[in-house]
Amino acid sequence: MQFGYTILYVEDVPKTIDFYEAAFGFTRRFVHEAGDFGELDTGATALAFSSLRLMRELGKNPQRASADAPSFEIAFTTTDVAAAVQRAVDAGARLVQASELMPWGQTVAYVADINGALVELCTPVGPPPAA
Repeated sequence: MQFGYTILYVEDVPKTIDFYEAAFGFTRRFVHEAGDFGELDTGATALAFSSLRLMRELGKNPQRASADAPSFEIAFTTTDVAAAVQRAVDAGARLVQASELMPWGQTVAYVADINGALVELCTPVGPPPAA
């Protein structure tokens, strides 16, 4: 078994793909011509988006994301959290929590994407310090 991708349900797939390219520097892997499904190249796995409309047509009851009451978050690692936050905010993200150094040594910040999904921007988690 391998983790293939995560799909976020959004109102406007092409607009969301554009936002993620501008805010986080990802490139599109695929966007269906109907505009109801798309994927970003994010490394070993893909981040995908499907329209709320399509999910309703497929008999699902999709809910909109809410960074203020999240049921999930996606996390992107970077060596420069402050610059990543600024880039995301400049592209239209909403700052949820400014960067903070965690007790385990990781720097973490949170933004909300244009659909309300909570996005963690953080430094990679390193191995524990030697004793």
